[in-house]
Amino acid sequence: MISKKIFLGSASLGAMLLGAVSAHAQAAPTPTPNEAGQAPTNETAAAPQASSTTAPGEAANEIVVTGIRGSLKAAENIKRNSDQIVDAIVAQDIGKFPDPTVASALQRVPGVQVSIGDNNEVVNPLVRGLGDILTTLNGREVFTGAGRGFSFQDIPAEALAGAQVYKNNSANMIEGGVAGVINMDLHRPFDFKKLTIAGGVKNTLSTNLNQSYPSASLLVADRFDTGIGEIGVLLSGSYSRTKFDRPVAFDDLMRSGNHHEGTGAEGALMPTGTGGLNQFGHYSRPQINGSIQWQASPDLQVYADGLWAGYRNTSSTAFIINDAFAPGSQITNLQTDDNCNDYAVNDAGYANVGSNGLPNPGANIEHLCNATSFTSLNARGFTSNQAHHQTTDDFIFGGGVKYDHDRFHANLDVSYEKSTYKNKTFIIDIGKRIPELNVTTNKDGGVDFSAPGNPLSDPAGYTFTNGLYDEHSKSTGKLFATKLDTRYEVGGFLKEIQVGARYARRIGQFQSRVVNPGVPDDPNNPNDGAYILPIAGQGLPDDFLQPVPGVPRIYGGQSWLQPGTDVLLDRAVEDRLLTIFGQPTGDQPYDPARSFYAKEQTYSGYVQGKYGIDFNDRIGLDGLVGVRITRSDRRISGTGTVANTDGTTTLVPVSAKTSDTDFLPNASARLKLGSGLQLRASYAKVLSRPDFGSLNPGLNYAVSTNANIQNGGSQGNPNLTPQKADEYDATAEYYFGKSNYVSVGVYKKDISGRVVTTGVDTVIGDIHYLIQTPRNLGKAKLKGVEASVQYFLDWLPGPLSGLGAYGNFTLADSKVTQDSILDGTPLLGVSKYNYNVGLLYEKYGISARMVYTHRSKYYDGDNTTSVNLRPADQSVFLNGVRPAGRLDFSLNYDVSPNLTLTADGTNITKTPYRSYYGNTLNPHDIRFDDSTYSLGVRFRF
Repeated sequence: MISKKIFLGSASLGAMLLGAVSAHAQAAPTPTPNEAGQAPTNETAAAPQASSTTAPGEAANEIVVTGIRGSLKAAENIKRNSDQIVDAIVAQDIGKFPDPTVASALQRVPGVQVSIGDNNEVVNPLVRGLGDILTTLNGREVFTGAGRGFSFQDIPAEALAGAQVYKNNSANMIEGGVAGVINMDLHRPFDFKKLTIAGGVKNTLSTNLNQSYPSASLLVADRFDTGIGEIGVLLSGSYSRTKFDRPVAFDDLMRSGNHHEGTGAEGALMPTGTGGLNQFGHYSRPQINGSIQWQASPDLQVYADGLWAGYRNTSSTAFIINDAFAPGSQITNLQTDDNCNDYAVNDAGYANVGSNGLPNPGANIEHLCNATSFTSLNARGFTSNQAHHQTTDDFIFGGGVKYDHDRFHANLDVSYEKSTYKNKTFIIDIGKRIPELNVTTNKDGGVDFSAPGNPLSDPAGYTFTNGLYDEHSKSTGKLFATKLDTRYEVGGFLKEIQVGARYARRIGQFQSRVVNPGVPDDPNNPNDGAYILPIAGQGLPDDFLQPVPGVPRIYGGQSWLQPGTDVLLDRAVEDRLLTIFGQPTGDQPYDPARSFYAKEQTYSGYVQGKYGIDFNDRIGLDGLVGVRITRSDRRISGTGTVANTDGTTTLVPVSAKTSDTDFLPNASARLKLGSGLQLRASYAKVLSRPDFGSLNPGLNYAVSTNANIQNGGSQGNPNLTPQKADEYDATAEYYFGKSNYVSVGVYKKDISGRVVTTGVDTVIGDIHYLIQTPRNLGKAKLKGVEASVQYFLDWLPGPLSGLGAYGNFTLADSKVTQDSILDGTPLLGVSKYNYNVGLLYEKYGISARMVYTHRSKYYDGDNTTSVNLRPADQSVFLNGVRPAGRLDFSLNYDVSPNLTLTADGTNITKTPYRSYYGNTLNPHDIRFDDSTYSLGVRFRF
């Protein structure tokens, strides 16, 4: 009922606005597309929703297009006229990006792949399977926290005018992205001819929750003629509050049934336990940005911009695990199939392999068959709440001067960013015995299990187990940058000489502290190795245990109990729990062993020539030849821990200083053959620098309080070198009609030094730890094909002439060609096939789109050195993800020139994510991604 009322409220609001709207159309804004042939700089902005650009080879009459088709036409013009190989997205209207988020819109671009985050958002764009992307906002480098990457979801889609994906570099572009550069453009006041007020409201329904949540945006812009020149002012803001629920079911690590203490599991390869989690809660995203432009004279423009984007998240990661190998348990009703192999097994039933993934000398070899189902009697049941409170604040300020006089053009830009991410996580594990658990290990790519009577929903008998975990962390990144870009129009064959320089000072700081004690003994209760201290009688609130939203395939979707998120984030309750576990109360100082400080200074300069020659009025050749020189000096300081013979540890300050200088040449050519046909070829050398966390020389580790989890830790590697690549691209593009085109391209990247993380078995004080350490791969190759098409059926009669279609396909063939462990394997995260297919309709005020996006299987993790059991002859053991696709739609109706009603749907087929351990017969997890439906209204005066 609540959801229905909110949706009806949206319709009522639309009706009220309609009554106030004038029937007369406002003038369209002045188009401000990227200057042809220019890489993104701070003053460029994506083309708006309307375009009157006449492309070469077309008739000179004006073409006016709006809505979805208008945005596609504007994106096509950017692609066609750029010196680089680029694909673009342009907002249909102010506040109307073509998808709910920036990342979800980027997945429509050829070669871009995405994944789904814990809160159901589309996140982590990959360009041709690689995530080493430099992100810019209005041409300025941006990032999140102390890392180099950027969380695209932190910029609301409503704030953007457009985005461009550059797949090859030129000398005048900021270095730092082996995969490419993604530039996002905010609106600026000179994009509009007169006073403009635009905005929208929207309610989105989550089908996982059956609840809806709001979002709103507003933009005001105007320009004035004054005695000192024309001045434009813009202010824009948006707000959204989202509830989410993302259920997951999983099989735990694979293990030999021969090592079960009970009977009934002999000869079986089976999961050590089965479980799941539900990530649920709410988050909000406030954002405000402003811009001023002053055209002081025809030659001189002064501008300034500012943006604050926030993220506030309060949520739970609610775990449930059933330990089938618990002492005192027994396996019955075991069923296996004929998929049998030899496995190298240690005394605990896990893998006995070395750092190369091969069996250790003298390892016991067991012949095991894959378990398909079983019943576990008297197993341990664990539930756990990871209660999170997270905030992000991004402040980005910049300004500059743009000078254009005769043949000389210059742009001086100065910017500053501060990004702060704070995380508070409080975890309590509880549990009890499960009399009976019935498990099917693989049901259509995922686990399914149930327990008669659902004992974990009964508060009686719960005890604390596996200890307490209390973490506070803060990640801060700061960047001051100034750059000067100049161009001089020479004329003749050498059209332009471009010269520029950039200085950037970057600081990254990470601070953390963790309290992680074991469970204290209770002398009044027997200790069975897992359940030591009862929850009852500990002075905790009556609502300490709360129900969790159910997970499909776990107990038939029934709920279970866990410590409540609101309770665990209450300071008084936290202090009581810390007292129970014998720890100091209140927030403790940051731990030096879990912190680092990094400072990096980068100096870059470039020179580039733009050449061009027209052979006749149809055929011409142009392109770029240049080189960028860059040097980085960095120092990173951390703290290591040394284990003493008496069991104590000593903190040891450590630091590392590194420098690197690189020459990055580039060359490109575009042959225009007339009638909309052109060919391109390009070469560039590119690099990506390691993130500061990977460079941190500090070491931290911990003994696991859960027998099913390896002792582990992490340590950075200050000797990491920048990842580099030689990239080659060639395309053939044909543009025809009003907004149609076909493009086919091939590409190749020869990569060296790609950073991967490997678990290294390390002995500290006679205890084995799996220390996760980054390292550089030797070499790898990535090559493939990209094809895209866009076509409108204008020649059809009547209403059918509004139909159109578009699609793109990417083949990404990757291979590690030189590495001691992963040689011959695909690059992690790279899907070999990726495609989008969309149907469009635009006529009579209706703009509609239905698009299907598909991604083939890929590998997202390296288990080679883990204890996860795998066939003895399988040295490389990767975590795979099954192929999947998502179907989305959008529908807009222009009630008047000033008012549009909108409806959108995402993942309407409810496609799940399904992964597996090396072999599809052994599922890892199945994630039930949400479907959403939105109703909204946009206005513009």
